[in-house]
Amino acid sequence: MNQDALGNSVINILTEIAERRCDGERFDIRATEVTIERPRDRAHGDWSTNAAMKFAKRLDLNPGELAQEIADGLSQVNGVASAGIAGPGFVNVRLNAAAAGQLAKTIVDLGCEYGNGDAFEGQRINLEFVSANPTGPIHLGGTRWAAVGDSLARLLSAQKGDVTREYYFNDYGTQIDRFARSLVAAYKGEPTPEDGYGGSYIDDIAQRVVRVHEPGCLEDLTPEALQETFRATGVDFMFSDIKNSLRNFGVDFDVFFHENQLHESGAVARAVERLRDLGQIFEKDGAVWLRTTEFGDDKDRVVIKSDGQPAYISGDIAYYLNKRERGFDRCLVMLGADHHGYVQRLMAMCSAFGDEPGTNLQVLIGQMVNLVRDGHPVRMSKRAGTVVTLEDLVEVVGVDAARYALVRSSADTNLDIDLGILEKRSNDNPVFYVQYAHARTSNVARKAAEGGVTLAGFRPELLEHETEAALLGALQEFPRVVRFAAESREPYRVAHYLEELAGLYHRWYGNCRVMPKGNAPIEPVHRTRLWLNEGLMHDQVSHDLWRRRAGLGSDPLGWAPGSTWTGGF
Repeated sequence: MNQDALGNSVINILTEIAERRCDGERFDIRATEVTIERPRDRAHGDWSTNAAMKFAKRLDLNPGELAQEIADGLSQVNGVASAGIAGPGFVNVRLNAAAAGQLAKTIVDLGCEYGNGDAFEGQRINLEFVSANPTGPIHLGGTRWAAVGDSLARLLSAQKGDVTREYYFNDYGTQIDRFARSLVAAYKGEPTPEDGYGGSYIDDIAQRVVRVHEPGCLEDLTPEALQETFRATGVDFMFSDIKNSLRNFGVDFDVFFHENQLHESGAVARAVERLRDLGQIFEKDGAVWLRTTEFGDDKDRVVIKSDGQPAYISGDIAYYLNKRERGFDRCLVMLGADHHGYVQRLMAMCSAFGDEPGTNLQVLIGQMVNLVRDGHPVRMSKRAGTVVTLEDLVEVVGVDAARYALVRSSADTNLDIDLGILEKRSNDNPVFYVQYAHARTSNVARKAAEGGVTLAGFRPELLEHETEAALLGALQEFPRVVRFAAESREPYRVAHYLEELAGLYHRWYGNCRVMPKGNAPIEPVHRTRLWLNEGLMHDQVSHDLWRRRAGLGSDPLGWAPGSTWTGGF
């Protein structure tokens, strides 16, 4: 019996009580009004509800009386072993082993569909993340957003959201000019400009630009033409490198959108006119302004400067309108910590278009990432100077370990990644801990096949050991965890869940045998336990439980006990 089924039983009981006490008067209860959750102490039961305290006043009963009636009613429900009262009116429910154990077969039957929901069905969602300037390799902050953003996209899709992964290339403005000047300086063998970009990658790209041009042709260009050549070609090379880095990190995008396109296509002017039609644009001191103070911003914002040049926010205005005109109901934008002060003006911009901040536009802020070893900062990038890049992290710990380490903490908190821990083959390493649980499920299945234990029979009532009850209870929670992680935009909750699940599996593994001891005969309990093991390692389910929901991609896990540990999966 799952959460929803138990909730429906509580609703039916409350409805019957209301009919008896109110002469058949209709008593409408929405499912969302009835809370069914796991008790903090599993010794109290499998499920708990506070419905008695919530509805006692409406039924003119004290919470204790109503709790007793609910408990009596639930005790008669098929699959409920017992129901009792705790505290001021909580009702704790314990399921019988057969009802709880049925979940193992349900998971295997549903395969990769288990855990999916419909919270975002019918909604088109644009998820923009990473969006690093094409002026250098992806640093650790962008790497964090790559892992978190891709995981969030998977979670939203699991809730039937129509998700488009989008990368916004800031290929317009002063940072691109600085990048081009840096390339030209490297080409000429001159020092890096004071406001330029350093690192060996600048030399590499400058040399690549030279190689794609005919010998001697660059020497004949004017300074302006030379800079434009290095700008256009160099940005293309950097763009290609960034896309390759992300693809190797297991992150693919549906759309790569160029900021330059907004300015060249006239999209900025169209967005300004739309806002003007809505009465949100005014002119002062020769500039064009947006009335953002009317929507909570601390001051109005210049959109077009007095010299006719677009201000920074002009691109955001045009880009947001472009997304909405492409039919997206929700626009989620993931930005770095240095953009924290920018959020309010984006929300004001959203309101100025007549949209709802937090619904049509939501901005997520990610904090800094630091690499440490033995408590000391790690500086190891030669390619990007003092900046640690995506490739630096992957080289040390591997793609999967890097992704998991970046996803398992809340993105709005600073994160220190201890390379020493990630390189360990021990339970101190959360990646290894989760990975080893999956490896054990695979090993159990292999030995069962070799020993003749099959899925020929399923007797859920035999899953009665306390570790089995705990493991089934955690598996029951998976759909709720996935939904909540998607709704709260917090993939780390799934990683925490996986670590808890791994711990419960390790304890079950140590207490319950799938293979009989020695020459003992194979019994129904062994076959039934194999169903439970299969529920955790089944080819499709394992992608979800151990890998896909943690944001680690969809390829099967290749590591097994006895192989060489490289720090990755």
